[in-house]
Order: sequence, then C-alpha cells, then structure tokens
Amino acid sequence: MDESARILHHLENDYTEPIRDPVWKHIYISRELLGVVEQEGFQKLDRIRQLGVAALVYPGATHTRRSHSLGVFHMARRTILTLVRRNRDVPISLEGVKAFLCAALLHDIGHYPFAHSLKDLRLEAHEALAAREIRGPFAAVIRGSLGVQPEAVAAIIDKGSSYHGEVNVAFFWKILSGVLDPDKLDYLNRDAFFCGVPYGIQDVDFILEEVFPHPVNGVAISPKGITALENILFSKYLMYKTVYWHKTVRIATAMIKKVIAMALEQGVIASGDLYGLDDEQFSARFTARMFPPFGIIEDTRHRCLHKQVLRLPFSEQNAVHRRLERISERLGLEREIAREASGVLGREVPPEWIVVDVPERLSFDVEIPVIDPVSVEPEEPETGGRGSLFRTMEQRDFTGSLRTISVSARRDPGLLAALPRMGLERRFEP
Repeated sequence: MDESARILHHLENDYTEPIRDPVWKHIYISRELLGVVEQEGFQKLDRIRQLGVAALVYPGATHTRRSHSLGVFHMARRTILTLVRRNRDVPISLEGVKAFLCAALLHDIGHYPFAHSLKDLRLEAHEALAAREIRGPFAAVIRGSLGVQPEAVAAIIDKGSSYHGEVNVAFFWKILSGVLDPDKLDYLNRDAFFCGVPYGIQDVDFILEEVFPHPVNGVAISPKGITALENILFSKYLMYKTVYWHKTVRIATAMIKKVIAMALEQGVIASGDLYGLDDEQFSARFTARMFPPFGIIEDTRHRCLHKQVLRLPFSEQNAVHRRLERISERLGLEREIAREASGVLGREVPPEWIVVDVPERLSFDVEIPVIDPVSVEPEEPETGGRGSLFRTMEQRDFTGSLRTISVSARRDPGLLAALPRMGLERRFEP
C-alpha cells in the first residue's frame, strides 16, 4: 500500500467516533483524538464564547470556541481528503495529515477572552500561545496517542515555531491559514447559524469540489470555484458589517479594550495575566476592587453601554486617523477629552467614560492560484492566471467601507449634553 493509499484508508476508516453538531450534524473523530479532546486545555474552550459580547445583540451567539474548533477539524478533514485524492506532486505523509488534523482541532487553544479584539495591545499572538501549549501540556498525548511530533503540530499553527522534521509543515500551514481555510469555512457558517443571519452561509460541498492541491500555495481552485471564493469574501464582508462590527458590539468591545489597555499602561496587570483565562475567570479577576475602571467590564455584562456621540469614516489620507490606530494615541486623546469635559462640567470625568474606537485593518486576501484541472498535465501542474473577478474584488475597498472612527461616552446626562458643544470633530482633522 503506497503512502496515498495509507492516508486515504486512514481518513476514510479511522474516524468513527461521532459528535453531534448543530451546524455539520455529525463530526467524526478518531479514538486517538478523543484523548486530545478530553484534555482540560481543550475543554476550557467551552467556557470562551466565540463572539464575545455579540450575544448582547444576537442572543443566540453563545456558541463557544470548543464547538468552533471541532467544526474546523471537520472542515480540515474534508479538505485534506479531497486534496489527497487529487494529489500528484505535493509530498504528503500520513504523519503530516495526522499532525495537520490535530493542528486544526487545537488551533484555538491559545485563545483567551477577547483575544482577537485585544490584539493591538501588543499581546502575544494566540497562535504562539497555542504552540506553547502543544509543546507543553498537550505534548505527551499528541506523541503517545497520535504518534506525531508535537513540534510539527505547533509549526502548522504558528509559522514562527521551530521544526526540523520531515513533515511538510509549510504546505499544511498554508491550508490552515489560507484564503479557503477550514477556519473560515466553519466560522462563517457557524456564526451565521447561531446569530440567525443568512450572510455567512457557504455551499461547502461545492467549494470542496473545486479545490486542488498546490505545491506553493497549498490550495488552488478551478475556474468554477471563483464564484465560491467570491461568495466567501463577500460573506466575510457582510458578517463584519452586520455582526462582528455591529455598532453595539463595537461599543461594548471597545469599552473592555479601553480598560484593559489602561491597566496594562499603568502596570496594574501584565500581559501574562490575560493568558489562559476563560470568560468567567476574566470577569472574576478584573473587577473594580482591583482597578476602579474595571467596573466598565461589569457594565458590559449588564448591557450598561456607552452611547455613541460621534462617528466618521476612517481615512487613510488623514494623518490623525492613522496615528489613532495606535492604542496609546487613543488613550491620550481620551484623557484630553475627559479633561476638557471635566472643565466644562465643573466635576471630574474619569477617562474610562470616554472611548475612541478605531477598528483594526482587515485582510480580504484573494491571492490563490486558479488551475484548469482538465488542461493541466499530470506531471507538471501550472498555476492559472487570475481572472477579472479577482481584479475587481481587489479594487473594491472592502475594509475602507467598513472602518469608522467612533467616540462613545458614559450615559451621564450632563456629559452627553456637553460633548456635542465641545467640537469633537476638530480633534480628528489633519
């Protein structure tokens, strides 16, 4: 039995343990992976909501990173099964496939509450934290149950992890982190399902019929698959517009980010205090008793949210806007506005009562090879040219149409009455 046959036999016969899932119905894992799933580091993900405070707007959005991780594994298994069946030239081993599927399952174990929202606070990337967990507490079960090197699993998740073995980790990393990655295929569908919106739903069966292995990019698509890619990218845009960056969600998220940034800046907490927490531990640890501004975190739990008092489009040509992408600059501006408001009102306005929110930059990457599977020679697959659709989508400024600067303030009647008279707009002029 050659290596491809061994891999196909493994993928088709060794995943027999069913897990019921509302999105994908049945997710089958192997007995060996059950030992990984049962680890506390993985179970902890069931105590971290996938969408953070989005449940304030979409009550159904209480799904967790554990269910998402299982969904990513499911999409990864389906993807690699298709790629192995169509593989001609990419060196793929059974050990590599096992490491890849383990990486898909564990790709989020470095997550802590609001990790994505806090990533501009110079915290360690969750991929690097995941790699550390895999080389640490998970290493024995990965090595013993799966028979693969934990270092290979870590390197598939975290590009910066060191690995010198025989697994083609670069190929698997590109599949896990590419344009048509299993992470995106699950979270768009799952988030849409639990939020009760149609925008993220993807035709996964069709997508997986149009993918092919590519030695450089990991995955290529057929010309028919361009439509599927367009749908994925536009779905991502719509999910940001309606769910991830919904006005109320952004206000609540920015409130939490603001007080965490203040605490880090003042040395009240260190970055390591955030790592490894679940949602309940986060709320229990960061309280007003530790640091009075942390009362804002409790406010968000009770939907006592700031009110938006100013909103304007982000402009790349505006130097002030670009400068405010740095959290330190926003903290400074918030203190200035609070001081001015204190003078107007004749009483103290704490800086946490003012929040300036600048959404991070997004990537709508469309760099993926297009191949014609009929015309490609078996020995020498070639990357096809990118069609007009790709050029059109690149020219469209998805991120620019989403990004807006907003100022929100505590619902104090005097403060809300004073802020419009203070000419906030001038602070954002070049």
